[in-house]
Amino acid sequence: MKHENVIGLLDVFTPARSLEEFNDVYLVTHLMGADLNNIVKCQKLTDDHVQFLIYQILRGLKYIHSADIIHRTNKRRTYSLKANLACRLKTVCTHLNEDLKPSNLAVNEDCELKILDFGLARHTDDEMTGYVATRWYRAPEIMLNWMHYNQTVDIWSVGCIMAELLTGRTLFPGTDHIDQLKLILRLVGTPGAELLKKISSESARNYIQSLTQMPKMNFANVFIGANPLAVDLLEKMLVLDSDKRITAAQALAHAYFAQYHDPDDEPVADPYDQSFESRDLLIDEWKSLTYDEVISFVPPPLDQEEMES
Repeated sequence: MKHENVIGLLDVFTPARSLEEFNDVYLVTHLMGADLNNIVKCQKLTDDHVQFLIYQILRGLKYIHSADIIHRTNKRRTYSLKANLACRLKTVCTHLNEDLKPSNLAVNEDCELKILDFGLARHTDDEMTGYVATRWYRAPEIMLNWMHYNQTVDIWSVGCIMAELLTGRTLFPGTDHIDQLKLILRLVGTPGAELLKKISSESARNYIQSLTQMPKMNFANVFIGANPLAVDLLEKMLVLDSDKRITAAQALAHAYFAQYHDPDDEPVADPYDQSFESRDLLIDEWKSLTYDEVISFVPPPLDQEEMES
């Protein structure tokens, strides 16, 4: 994958000299500056900043989604896989955590943004705090296992991030799953009969029906002083029914991004071949295949801008 708003893979290598020694693999990416989480904490962003940053996120997501991928979370760029490397690599390809949050978005001094890593493990000491922060940006259909989800889970996350950029505060800082759901429903209202029918989890459906009915809040009264076009876009992103949630491509065409939107400069990717995921191999076989891929990897040529950065 090669896109201005998606972190690129520059090299893959291992210090192992043979398959028997192969326990570690290292992925080399561009060195980026701060992540969006740090920027939000340090300064109040203007509406122009928010427009440019969210536009870049959506531009990257359009490219990723066109390859039939949902963004996957991670905070590391160098991975030590140890003895269970092959098993974990197989897991990475098939059962990754679907999340987008400020700490996975790198921004340089020119306000240029890249969506970061696509999976593997967190630092062990980040396990709990990472999970809590992840929940704040997670689409409700994933958090509560409501239904089969689609690529608009990322759009919910973008909506949460955009709201935070506009206000300087986390939109849904739930202390647990129940509190998270209450905060969400307080803003967007309780699901109607049409959505309830789509919720496959009986326990989730029964719990929601037991709650006091809450109407959707007026977003203009929540995001006071925000650009009305930004508020309108948020309302289209933060929709409980994922089938009615705006897509990345549709969001790029929203009037909020009028000064940036250019269909000819918002590329799509070739479809990603996931056929290997159906292969049922032993751990040693996965390890051997992974080792072969690593030692045969040819780094992509760098363009002039990359060589100067």
